[in-house]
Amino acid sequence: MKAFPASVRIRLASVRIDHHTSGAVRRVLGRGLGGALLLAAATGCAVGGGSARAGASAGVPRGPGGLPLPSTRAERTGYLETTPHAEVLSFLDSLVAMGAPLSISDLATSTEGRRVPLVVASRPRVSTPAEARALGRPVVYVQANIHAGEVEGKEAVLALLRDWSFGRRPNVLDSMVVVVVPIYNSDGNEKLAAQARNRGAQNGPAMIGERPNGMGLDLNRDYIKAEAPESRGALAAFTAWQPDLFMDLHTTNGSYHGYALTYSPSLHPAAPLAPFTADTLLPEIRRRMKARHDFAVFPYGNFTGADGREGLTATEKSGWWTYEHKQRFGTNYYGLRGGISILSEAYSHDPFARRVASTYAFVQEILSYVAEQPSAIRRRVEQGTRAATLGTGSRTTVPIRARFLSRPDTQAVLVERLERLSDSTVQTEPGVPRGIRRTGVFVEQRMPVVDRFEAAESTTPAPYGYVFAAEWTKAADLLRAHGVRVDILPQAVTASVQVFEVDSLSLAARPFQGHREASVTGRWQERSRTIPAGSFYVPLGSSLDLLAVLLLEPRSDDGLLTWNHFDSALGRGREAPVARLLAPLR
Repeated sequence: MKAFPASVRIRLASVRIDHHTSGAVRRVLGRGLGGALLLAAATGCAVGGGSARAGASAGVPRGPGGLPLPSTRAERTGYLETTPHAEVLSFLDSLVAMGAPLSISDLATSTEGRRVPLVVASRPRVSTPAEARALGRPVVYVQANIHAGEVEGKEAVLALLRDWSFGRRPNVLDSMVVVVVPIYNSDGNEKLAAQARNRGAQNGPAMIGERPNGMGLDLNRDYIKAEAPESRGALAAFTAWQPDLFMDLHTTNGSYHGYALTYSPSLHPAAPLAPFTADTLLPEIRRRMKARHDFAVFPYGNFTGADGREGLTATEKSGWWTYEHKQRFGTNYYGLRGGISILSEAYSHDPFARRVASTYAFVQEILSYVAEQPSAIRRRVEQGTRAATLGTGSRTTVPIRARFLSRPDTQAVLVERLERLSDSTVQTEPGVPRGIRRTGVFVEQRMPVVDRFEAAESTTPAPYGYVFAAEWTKAADLLRAHGVRVDILPQAVTASVQVFEVDSLSLAARPFQGHREASVTGRWQERSRTIPAGSFYVPLGSSLDLLAVLLLEPRSDDGLLTWNHFDSALGRGREAPVARLLAPLR
């Protein structure tokens, strides 16, 4: 682990050491690293988080006012502020100095030069993927702060790392390897502005970071094009650590409902373990969250009508709709690699302290579920990776475009009643539009819950892989960044292939994340082609086959073609650059 610079450490001149201070903390203070303990202005009180938090934190060292050591900025300020980047690094530094079973490295360096720390937590301590695999335990990857105004995930995982490390009771660190990225969007975290500006539909804290990263990109739309250093770092970590379960921690964007937290599996209809996650794992977590913590949770969505988001004060809601299925979103993406993938969305209109508590409990319950049945979870993920492995000669059909499920379930959803005020200039609480008042009255309403997708178009991918010309080096580099194998043909070969003849090309009218998304129509035609030496060859036969298909198929609704990699070759009557191999190369 790299030493953190003195400039990020906080002075401890005012910290009093008494007979209650643990030996570990005394040693840290004695070495001058106590500044990293973030104790200098310890005020406020730690938030309660139900039995999971109380149990996990039993035995954690305590400082002035009973605060746990180290404390996050949120804990020290009574949840009025969120932890800045430098203090995240200091917090992690102090955990290691106190003897926590953590290894810390860098996932990436941000555009503005900030570290994006990656923490590996386990007993016994491990620091490499090989050491983790040697333990034979599940690997869980938890990521927070991808949108830097959504700060409760960051605060929750820092507290969890501390509580797991120093709690008296055996916990998840004794049953699995936990990889944590607590501050994924390090640059956005430091772009502090008023909550009303950076997160208009959120109830504090008063000052928070912004959604984009230092390049101005939404990192949760970057998993396919992978233009940001954070995205490239995440893809490399996925390939190296091969997590059995991936969690991404967020905050909702506005609907007024009765749930402390909402969740989602991967929404892509091709994700092998999405049905298990949606129908077995998450319903059990929903039960535990209510029974153990009195937190009601529900599948993620928003109240939305046919013409978009409905009026806030509408007494009857048309339905509860989730977000897009596309693999540019992290949770959708990871499910296509064959693992379990879970989105967590704390409720933006809850007070900050309660959002941290519900996120803390949700992560704890998910990991406890895995810890209770590690062999069963690993077998389940083995099934998922086998399903994602199409293999040589495969004739599996793969959904490449999707639509909302045509016959969704009707379920009871908790709706909060809102009222309009006579004075439209009055704001009743942070995050609530002016002229609107929350009533605290929740009504169960039955409505369509549209939280699944079905194939709108499927294809039978290349039975023996894909080929494309040597000029498309950026496409080859991006595939390799995803972990997909790309070979270079040493000599020219004649092969039977399918080529995609383009009938039409359309580009989105407006740019999105710096791109005008492309789509084509056309048809596959069988041809005999001489493939030149130096061409790129993507063979099938690995757990990333499913992902490779969705990246390379011309009609995929979120592949390399979508993100303009092949624009210069596309046009009516032309062949798309990527061809399917119909027979083995010889």
